[in-house]
Amino acid sequence: MKLHEYQAKQVFADAGLPVPDSKLAASVDEVVEAAENVGYPVAIKAQVQVGGRGKAGGIELVDDEEEAREAADRILGMDLKGLHVDRVLVEAAVDFVNELYVGVTMDRNEGKPVAMVSTKGGVDIESVAEETPEAISRVHVDPSFGMHPFQARKAVYDAGVERDVAMDVASVLTTLYQLWDDKDSTDIEVNPVMITSDREVVCADAVMNIDDDALFRHADLQEMEEEGDSSQDDLEAKADEYGFDYVRLSGNTGIIGNGAGLVMTTLDLVDYYGGEPANFLDIGGGAKASRVANALDMVFSDENVDSVVFNIFGGITRGDEVAKGINEALESFEEIPKPVVVRLAGTNAEEGMEILNTDLVTVEKTLEDAVQRAVEYADTEADK
Repeated sequence: MKLHEYQAKQVFADAGLPVPDSKLAASVDEVVEAAENVGYPVAIKAQVQVGGRGKAGGIELVDDEEEAREAADRILGMDLKGLHVDRVLVEAAVDFVNELYVGVTMDRNEGKPVAMVSTKGGVDIESVAEETPEAISRVHVDPSFGMHPFQARKAVYDAGVERDVAMDVASVLTTLYQLWDDKDSTDIEVNPVMITSDREVVCADAVMNIDDDALFRHADLQEMEEEGDSSQDDLEAKADEYGFDYVRLSGNTGIIGNGAGLVMTTLDLVDYYGGEPANFLDIGGGAKASRVANALDMVFSDENVDSVVFNIFGGITRGDEVAKGINEALESFEEIPKPVVVRLAGTNAEEGMEILNTDLVTVEKTLEDAVQRAVEYADTEADK
């Protein structure tokens, strides 16, 4: 579960972290009223769960009512990286002189949580980690004992944070770790932590993701999940409805498989053969017509998709049954909008390949051939 910025900042404020004064708004008039209450200048920030909102036009700084109305009119209702913006956070602008990154996540290689600090805040931290990893200080924490004060100080000083604000930044890191632990978070970060000219430390952004399997322990967070549903990606909402494991990506080759490992392998091969995956979609066990139709409906609904590859392994569900399900699902469409490539393996795979309606799909014997054909189709469709 991903919290929206305004929700994460509510959690942060309740924990005593310094966040700017802000109000949520859903209309132009509400934005103006909120800005007057907060006090100009303010930042108007789209509340959708994507990175790079500022570069995409989803964050604007305004100095008066006229600018606030114009910015609110532009941002509310806009499509931001595939997500509809129906709410904005109107937040007091911060006059900063420096930006930091502070976060906590799980280091799966070490099997421990890791606290991170960097003086390269305000930019994509993944890019920093890839290009200049030495710019991020890391301290691993034993979850049995929690974060000791000296560990927070070490992370801050190793990052090169200026001494006059180091203790305040260490306090932010300590609180973030405590929230990460108490709330069953998977990731929590502030990017940026802003340092003002008065040497105050302000959490200007907020990211907090929660382990779905632990939500039953957090009634307050469950309420936030329901509250935040209005701006959920339509495809992700469909995935929840259908019971699929789904992640939307930025490519144009749609991927459907039964089993997370199978889908991940297909993603890797699409990339290997020069394509770009459009999604991760695991339909799970069984491949009845209704389930296959729902999966196709989801993938076809993604305007970025130019082709689809099915990678199905027949285990308990036989290959011939899978093939019948695919045929029935495709026949339910008046027109198949994008080319579909199918690869079957496992129990009764050969029988299934013979059953598949080749007027509706392209059948390939190997996964490599299926992926290459799907990538070719995607390239051809994209050039039209």
